[in-house]
Amino acid sequence: MAISASVSLVMTLAFLLASCGGMGTHRGTPLELTIAHINDHHSHLEALPDQIVRIGGVDTQVELGGFTRLASAFRSYEGRDNVLRLHAGDASTGTLYYTLFKGRADADMMNTICFDAMAVGNHEFDDGDAQLKSFIEQLHTGPCKTPVLSANVHPQRGTPLAPQNAEDYIQPYAIKNIRGIPVGIIGITIKRKTQDSSSPLPSTSFEDETSAAQRTIDQLKARGIRHIVLLTHQGYQADKAMATKLSDVDVIIGGDSHTLLGNFSKQRHLPKSAGPYPTRVANRDGKPVCVGQAWEFSKAMGEMNVSFNAEGDVTSCTGQASLIIGDRFKRKDAAGKWVAVDPATPQKIAAEAATDASLKMLAEDAIASNVLRSYSSQTEKMQKESIGEASQALCLVRTPGESFNASGEVAGCEEANQRAHGSDVTQLVAQSFLRTSLRADLALHNAGGVRIPVPAGAITLGQAFALMPFNNVLIELPVTGEQIIAVLEDAVSSYLDAGRSSGGGHPYAAGLRWHLDMSQPKGRRFSRLETKDRQSGTWASLDPARTYIVATHEFLARGQGGYASFKPIYDSGNYVNTHFLYTQAFVDYVRAHGKVQRPAPADYSHQAVTTQAGVVLH
Repeated sequence: MAISASVSLVMTLAFLLASCGGMGTHRGTPLELTIAHINDHHSHLEALPDQIVRIGGVDTQVELGGFTRLASAFRSYEGRDNVLRLHAGDASTGTLYYTLFKGRADADMMNTICFDAMAVGNHEFDDGDAQLKSFIEQLHTGPCKTPVLSANVHPQRGTPLAPQNAEDYIQPYAIKNIRGIPVGIIGITIKRKTQDSSSPLPSTSFEDETSAAQRTIDQLKARGIRHIVLLTHQGYQADKAMATKLSDVDVIIGGDSHTLLGNFSKQRHLPKSAGPYPTRVANRDGKPVCVGQAWEFSKAMGEMNVSFNAEGDVTSCTGQASLIIGDRFKRKDAAGKWVAVDPATPQKIAAEAATDASLKMLAEDAIASNVLRSYSSQTEKMQKESIGEASQALCLVRTPGESFNASGEVAGCEEANQRAHGSDVTQLVAQSFLRTSLRADLALHNAGGVRIPVPAGAITLGQAFALMPFNNVLIELPVTGEQIIAVLEDAVSSYLDAGRSSGGGHPYAAGLRWHLDMSQPKGRRFSRLETKDRQSGTWASLDPARTYIVATHEFLARGQGGYASFKPIYDSGNYVNTHFLYTQAFVDYVRAHGKVQRPAPADYSHQAVTTQAGVVLH
């Protein structure tokens, strides 16, 4: 009788395992997994020419990145059955390819790779839910059908992203079988930044990132899936912090913060690496989590190799993030001029590059090149159209004193992030707003609304649209001096008090200047505010009781991006919509001047700055 009961129990367990679709049949099977990944390509489909890397200890100009070489990198994994190909979000917005084609070019290039999953980034919502729907439809044209993932984004049924069901276009997770073993991939989208800095429908809700991640992990674990990869778009620091709060997570592949990870000590022209690749942290259970990110703009890709033991735990993770470079080289001649190397040198340089794990030299993929050519032929003429000239480099900075120098690769901007004045180019953009709005007393712009520095030399229309890639129009708002102070305090608080380092909401202004002390609490950070009379050019103290006309773009006018004090004014309808594209304001400004340069010191909005750490900048 006892034997019969035992047999019955065994048969019952076997039946239950079989009824789970085989999910539990791989218990006790080790796994070697390779994850190849990119993030934040932001419509940067072409290689960047004349970028400086060190090869064999010598500064060398190369073509850096580009989707045609990324396609070659991913194609090198063909024939392997243990590779995940992942994109951690923000395919959209950043170059003319998005301005002109609204995601179609990005989707078609991504389909030359066939990613196993993509996370929804905040910029995927820049033009709303309907545009994201169109992008996903284009991404699903052809055989790839890349799953687009976010477990914490919940579109309302009946809206573009959920015409019938909540998961019509965005799924919370995907399951990929690797050598017969299921691996769960869960998408996570940064909540507050997407709501504040992009344009999702008000009906599209965003769940807390950590809560959604654990809830979905638990769902997959209940299905017998023991290997969990989070594909996130929330930033490197947030990824590390989240890992410590979660159970049963193994790997986090992230984006959003454009973080360079790994050993790039030989590459003195790059931003400083933020940490090792992979970065190892412990989850809530004390077990290892491997965290990776692969910089930005199609310049690099990451390769993470993860070993799991028979119990499903991570035993090791190794790998690297590599710069993707081409095989055409320039070096300085005796006169210090960059010239193409002689015919005998490329082979030597290639051999030296092959010994450097931070570099991956590749030819362009033929299929991807043909797809890109169909789009580039349409943009080439427009991109090259000159609109004027910069007599000196216009450096890009978000927050004065920030550790990362976004302009470090541009001559003349090597220490731009340590200057009290902050961003030259954002300041100039604000001045273009003020010039366009004939009735405005001053203009406000946010740091995150400007995307690239401008090197000295000709400025093209393509650069202008890469500089300001969003579809915003200029708005004129009547705002009291007291409300202006509140807006500025809100803008800085929106990232500083939230513990975020990106500073996309940091304010810049034309016709308005101040002293800023970020070591003070909210409400005491701005002082000595002055406005400049447009007629006389004289400066006078900001009058809290006076009403000023402020020119800004529609996104900020709606109270987004941290500019909450604008929202009641906008919602009341007490504003003028100029219907003037803000990028066009900058184009017209450059064309009108012919040659532009950094503003006069007295015209910078930041006249004095103390950092959050109490460092006084000069």
